[in-house]
This record gives sequence, C-alpha cells and structure tokens, in this order.
Amino acid sequence: MPSGRQPFFRTYVFSLDHKVIGIQYAITGLLFLLFGFSLMMIMRYQLAYPMTPVPFIGGMLSQANASGGILLPEFYNQLGAMHGTVMVFLGVVPLAIGGFGNYLIPLQIGAADMAFPKLNLMSYWVYAVGGLIMIATFFVPGGAAQSGWTSYPPLSVIASGGQTWWLVGMVFLITSSTLGSINFIVTIVQLRAPGLTWMRLPFFVWAQFAAAFLLLLAFPPLEAAGVLQLMDRVAGTSFFLPSGLVVAGQAVTSMSGTAEGTLASGGGNPLLWQHLFWFLAHPEVYVLILPAMGIVGEIIANNTRRPLWGYRGMVYSVGFLAFMSMVVWAHHMYITGMGTTLAAFFQTTTMIISVPSIVILTSLLMTLWGASIRFTTPMLFALAFLPMFGIGGLTGLPLGLAPSDIHLHDTYYVIGHFHYVVAPGTIFALFAGIYYWFPKATGRRMNDLLGRIHFWGSLVCMNVIFMPMFIQGLGGMNRRLYDGGMQFQHNADLLKWNVVIGIAAWTMGLFQVPFIINFFTSIRWGAPASANPWDATTLEWATTSPPPHHNFDTPPSVYRAAYEYSVPGAERDFSPQFEPERG
Repeated sequence: MPSGRQPFFRTYVFSLDHKVIGIQYAITGLLFLLFGFSLMMIMRYQLAYPMTPVPFIGGMLSQANASGGILLPEFYNQLGAMHGTVMVFLGVVPLAIGGFGNYLIPLQIGAADMAFPKLNLMSYWVYAVGGLIMIATFFVPGGAAQSGWTSYPPLSVIASGGQTWWLVGMVFLITSSTLGSINFIVTIVQLRAPGLTWMRLPFFVWAQFAAAFLLLLAFPPLEAAGVLQLMDRVAGTSFFLPSGLVVAGQAVTSMSGTAEGTLASGGGNPLLWQHLFWFLAHPEVYVLILPAMGIVGEIIANNTRRPLWGYRGMVYSVGFLAFMSMVVWAHHMYITGMGTTLAAFFQTTTMIISVPSIVILTSLLMTLWGASIRFTTPMLFALAFLPMFGIGGLTGLPLGLAPSDIHLHDTYYVIGHFHYVVAPGTIFALFAGIYYWFPKATGRRMNDLLGRIHFWGSLVCMNVIFMPMFIQGLGGMNRRLYDGGMQFQHNADLLKWNVVIGIAAWTMGLFQVPFIINFFTSIRWGAPASANPWDATTLEWATTSPPPHHNFDTPPSVYRAAYEYSVPGAERDFSPQFEPERG
C-alpha cells in the first residue's frame, strides 16, 4: 500500500520505507551527538576550573553528583564513560551507517527499498531501545557507568550503579548493527539496477559495503564479551575477574547468585576483555571513517566536476583497509606486557594499514589538482576533512609503535589523535553529507550563509580544542584525571591549556546553533530544490526531491560509470549514470 494511504504510525514511526528509517536514524543520532557533546562541555568546565561550581548545570544536579554545584569524582567518571559511549555507539555510527547508509544505498543502486525492510525496521528500534537504556542509567541508584567507554575489568565488574545496564544497552546496540549490516550487504549484492556493475558503483556504496562487513565480523565478539561481563556482574561468574583481587583492603566477593557475599572464585583474565573489546573497537574506527571517506568522495567529484582520480585504486584500498583493520587491534595493548614478537607483528600491521588510507587521501587530492573547484558549503566541510583526517592519521603513527606508545599511552596525546580522526574528521564529513543530500531528502536547500558560519566557527574551534592536547600529552599529562592533573607537579605548566580548550569547546557549542536553526527552518522555508540541484551524476539524482515511496517512477538502468564529469565533446559538464547515450 502506498505510504500516503497508510496510518500515521506506519508512515512515520514504524515505517518499512528505508528513507523514513534513514531519517529516523539520522535525527536520533544527531540528538545523541548533541547530548554527548553537552556531557563533554560539563567535563571541560571541571577541568578548566577544578573545585568550582559549574554554572547553570551545577545547581540542577543532585548532591550525590555535585556537592554544592561542584562535580564529584564519581560523576566526572560517569560523564567521561557516557560521553565516549554516546558519541561513538549512539551518535556517529548510527548517523554514518544507519542514517546515510539506509537513506542513500537503495537510491544509489537503483533499488526500491532495502532487501529486508522489516529487518531494517527492527534494526532501528533495537538501537533506539539500547540508546534509551544507556541514557536511563543516569537515573539508576549509583548513577551511570563510570568505568570508561572501554569498560575495562576488573573495575567494570565490581563497579556499582549503571554498569549492568550499560552492558544490556550495548547488547541491544550491537544486535542493531549486526542486523543492519546483513541488510546492507544483501541489498548491495542483490538489488543493483541493470547495468550497475561493481566498478560502476559510487564510491560511497563501496565504503558502506566495506563498513557493513566490519560490523558483521567484528561486533559479535564484543557482544559475546558483553554477555560474559554481564554474567560476571549478575551471575557470580569470573570470566574477567582474577583471583585474589583486593579493593580498599577488602577481598572481592561474588557479586550475586548463590555465591553472593562469598569470595569470588576468580581465575578470570581481565586482558581477555581487552582483546575482545579492541578486536571490535579498532575496526569500529574504520566503520566511522569509511562512510566519511565515501561522502567526501561524492562531494569532491561533484564540486570539482571531475571523475575521482584513481577510482579503482580507491576501491581496492577500501577493501584492503577493511581487511587490515581486523589485524591491528593489539596496538592498543602494548603496555599490557605482551612479548616483543607479538608487539613487532602489530607494529608492522599498524604501519601497513596507513598505506590504503594514504592512497585514498592522495586520490582525493589528485582529483582536486588543477580543478575549477565550487566552494559550496558541503565542499568546505569535505575539503576540511582531508587535512583534519591527515593530522589524525599522522599523529597515530607514534601510537602504533611500542617504544613511543609506552610514553604516550593514556595521555592527552591519545585523545587529541582519536578526536582529530573522529571529530573534525568524520563529523565534518557527516556535516558535509547533511548539507549535500538535504535537498534530496526534503526538497529544500539549506541556507548557505548559516552553513558557512557553522563551518568556519567549527573549524577554528575544533583545532583550538584538540591541537593543545598534543602539547599536554607530550608533556606527560594523563587523561581521565578529575582535577585535570593539578595534583602532579609536572603538569603545572600544562594546566593553562585546559582553560583554552574549555573556552573553545563552549564557543564551538555556540557555533552549532546556526546549524540547528538552519536544519529545522530549511525543512519548512528553505529554497525549493530541483531533482538534481548539484548537477550530479549518480542514481539518487534521477528521482524527485524528495523521492516517492517506491523511489523511482520507472526503474532506472545504468549506462556509464559513476563520475562522468566534464567528458570531452559532451553538451554538459556532467553525464548522469541514468541517461542513455545520445546519438
């Protein structure tokens, strides 16, 4: 039955239409990003002005979290753990994969919908339930999880409060990602339009295809680990709990079950959790990066009016990048005491994995070389992605080598590196995608002036936030310190940067206001957009803006490669995939 004749809840809440589900993912992901960013802004005040009441927010917090408006250490740990969890698992991944992937993959391959629409619906609602469980942990006795976003045992096993519910939420989120990845893979393999051979696929589809395989292969081990840690907490097992553990002078007892109150059996291995976690979490980094690269590739090709330079090399690099991301996880664990032989292996694979990333970046830079570039708002964000991701990648090399990582591990250097990859890297690419495909999803264009204000303010603030972290990290300042490190003498000259970073973070929050206003007002009052407002070549621009329920009035066929721009002798500077050869 056409979407317009269905009840409201079937059309907009429990819809089987991939476009509605994609928008649901995107809006939910953006809201979680805002929430996670807000948690960080509270943390930054505590770091900039330790032992000072937090303005506005401090008085609203309970005495159990903020005595007299001053954050307590336990609540600071909750904010840190939930900031990482929310931003990665509830914000960036659902927006990049669930939002952009769901909305665009069927359109870009000429399909009417995803292969399994009901599975798609289930994937979103399982994610939504997992997200609500995560947020609800702030209101359970003892507060939210406070063992870091990595949930390392034995601390996470013996922690009170919402750690149990954090694990339950993770099981929901991982299940959602697994369901979605199966759907993506089957859809891309089985539902491509006639003529859409593998090497005619848009680069964005290739990136989503590789990311789906990573989710399918890497997430289930973490789900198993989450269930095992859950059993350690609620069933008295000791998968990750070692023998003879003493906390505050007391021997650790079994958490629950028939053995509750007796000495824990022990015999578990905390390092087993680290292996299972990072076996997922490093591929997870590329789950964040690959869709971002796909978005940037689409936008750069369109705004340079040129085909992607080295398209085949980029495709092969995406595949190699996905494969190599599965064999580098232990570079997060050099200081756990692994032997030099094993460390040498992971150092080697870590250096190798930088090669395909460089190939993709180089191809994008070569596409720009000598082009007449259109500096649209999406293009500004896409161009900024290149140096920001480059900084993130280059600063990661010392962390991939055991001799230097021993000194840099758990310092602010690691935070600076990771955030350059994910914040001004991936999130800038996601903003680029929002500005680029907003006309297709809504039939309206976003305001260009507000978009440019959003871009330049965010770019400056991002760098002022994260660049000083390299200085702090090289100076030896450890992360996850409630007072920002003021208790250690060697941090004395580094504390001033906490104030600078805090001011930049709060200012960046203000620069998101133009985006929020632009996003919601443009849905109603933005300038009307045509079916192909950017003069692009891929299949999503063959249908109306916004597309109908079934995507295409006439099933499209593909006649050429994805990026036929500025073809010599052509009437126009773009030759869409869906238009047959003339003459």
